[in-house]
Amino acid sequence: LVTVDPHTGTEKVLVDNLPEGSFTVAPGEDFLIFTTTENGPADDKSVYQIIEPDDRQPGWRSRSGLMKYDIATGLSTPLTFGHHDVSLHDISADGKRLLVSVHSSCLTQRPTSLSTIMVLNLDDMSTDTICANDGFVSNAQFSPDGKSAVVTGSPEAFGGIGKNVAEGQIPNMYDIQLFVVSLADMKVRAMTRNFNPSIQQVAWSNHDGMIYFTAEDRDYVNMFVLNPRSGAIRRIDVPEATVGGFSLAAESNRVAFYGQSASNSDRLYTMEAGKWRTTVADDLSRQTLDGIALGECRAWNYINEQGDTISCRYYLPANFDANAKWPMIVNYYGGCSPTSRYFESRYPQHAYASQGYVVLVINPRGASGFGQKFSAWHVNTAGEGVADDIIGATRSFAKEHAFVNDKKIGCIGASYGGFMTQYLQTRTDLFAAAISHAGISDHTSYWGEGYWGYSYSEVSMAGNYPWTNRHLFVDQSPLFNADKIHTPLLFVHGTSDNNVPVGESIQMYTALKLLGRETALVLVEGEDHHITDYHKRIKWHNTIMAWFAKWLRDDASWWNQMYGGKSL
Repeated sequence: LVTVDPHTGTEKVLVDNLPEGSFTVAPGEDFLIFTTTENGPADDKSVYQIIEPDDRQPGWRSRSGLMKYDIATGLSTPLTFGHHDVSLHDISADGKRLLVSVHSSCLTQRPTSLSTIMVLNLDDMSTDTICANDGFVSNAQFSPDGKSAVVTGSPEAFGGIGKNVAEGQIPNMYDIQLFVVSLADMKVRAMTRNFNPSIQQVAWSNHDGMIYFTAEDRDYVNMFVLNPRSGAIRRIDVPEATVGGFSLAAESNRVAFYGQSASNSDRLYTMEAGKWRTTVADDLSRQTLDGIALGECRAWNYINEQGDTISCRYYLPANFDANAKWPMIVNYYGGCSPTSRYFESRYPQHAYASQGYVVLVINPRGASGFGQKFSAWHVNTAGEGVADDIIGATRSFAKEHAFVNDKKIGCIGASYGGFMTQYLQTRTDLFAAAISHAGISDHTSYWGEGYWGYSYSEVSMAGNYPWTNRHLFVDQSPLFNADKIHTPLLFVHGTSDNNVPVGESIQMYTALKLLGRETALVLVEGEDHHITDYHKRIKWHNTIMAWFAKWLRDDASWWNQMYGGKSL
């Protein structure tokens, strides 16, 4: 454990040989709370093992506990014991109490992963329970005076007091809400029940007693301040479309945050709470974009048949000519999170536009950040309604904008968006080319084999199983509708993908090959759900561009140069 003087840069070693794990230093105290991990059985392939459904997940059998570490003496005192995972959320300002969670599972009911949040009193090791075996809570922290706690979780947390959906709807578990708990009587208030944005980072200010947080707000990530007494929420005007993170000064009104927008990279800011004036502390975007010409990014909305506003935006090439005809790429997620206005993205819209495409980004029903009723469309639909939004928005945009070549429109999505890419082709011949990265082709096989598998199905197929709902698991699976696909469809997938097993792409590719349809499968050796190796990532990106060039620009030279049936 090392401290660094922020003025001189001088380092001082406080503790040698600190056990591996995370730690939190108690404010104003000479101890820290340390997380230790007891690893599960060694991965010995030569020995038969009892296999659990979650054993695909790294560290599933490991268990974490808490220790108190005295900085002066180097003595460690175990605070917890037993088989269950224990995690630390916060230490009270007086250093006398901890907010901890104990985790367990129950596979026979939804939700299968449960958390008990409690206050652990260090003086006598007694506990006060905030919630018991609640599968919908996530994080917690003390108020500055230690009398309350702020807890985040899905709308169904604390018995569903935060739910705000239509009759018959089940909330999206990834639409995060904010709750305040009085620790004197454990009364809970749902602070964001009627607040559409989905909560991300939360911090309770020592200086003014307000709760600051960021939240997915349509396709923005905005910063807000909540008055815990009145419940009033105010959006803070900041100069970026997406706030990536923030930090509050302990004893002043200073706030530091960083963010980016659709057409610029990260910038670091400071701000005075209350006055809300921002000052640029560092502009990484200026160096990142030095000498680079970008086209415009413009907002555009689509009203679907149900009267919902579908938030969209589009990117133009830097050399855009409105009198010319341009091919178009449509990008979406179609799942829990909106496709927000990040400049640096795994699917870089400006980079696509630089290759001579108009790029349309669509946030269909099912995405968080637009209200609980909107995000609940992700649950028990398996693409129904969501696909209508993407198809309708694409057709409407092309009709309204004469510069789009409506015969040369491609689409791309990843993970659940990869499923949406496949599913869309079973519903329409609108697209001239499509790309599915790590997409689900069969909800039944993914349910049983995927990294998240059945646990993610608690979100997307809540209360349903392959043996109880054939429509969702079979009829809505692209594999069982492969004969309806006529769009040239490229599958890209990491061979070591634990989240969506590579077989999801292989089986769909096989089906299309046997049907005699235009398709290709590119496997990225050794990569997981995200392609992170730099050189492989460049080739992965070029693969995407080459496929679109072949089918949207009638130029197969790039594709032919890259491939002869080999993987990356």
